[in-house]
Amino acid sequence: MRPIERLQKLNTKENLWIYVLKTVKDNPHHGWEFPILIENQFGFKPGTITPYRVLYSLEAEGLVESAFDDRRRVYRITEKGKQELENVKAFYEDLIKKIS
Repeated sequence: MRPIERLQKLNTKENLWIYVLKTVKDNPHHGWEFPILIENQFGFKPGTITPYRVLYSLEAEGLVESAFDDRRRVYRITEKGKQELENVKAFYEDLIKKIS
């Protein structure tokens, strides 16, 4: 695997939580929507089960919350999640400045 391919993998599938947070920041979503939304919005396809595992972890950390809507669980970002997304943005902006 080429270095750029490793970097792309680390910044997409290996850090899926970033993309999940961004997706629920825009709108609340059902868990089954995440693979489709992430592929359409960000250009890579996560596994079918992986977004659920990420959502459960994010909920345990207080970064997203869920509630039932017509027997389906809907996920929304919390204020803590929004702050974490801002931390990600600041990290990448700083990294880009350093390597530019």
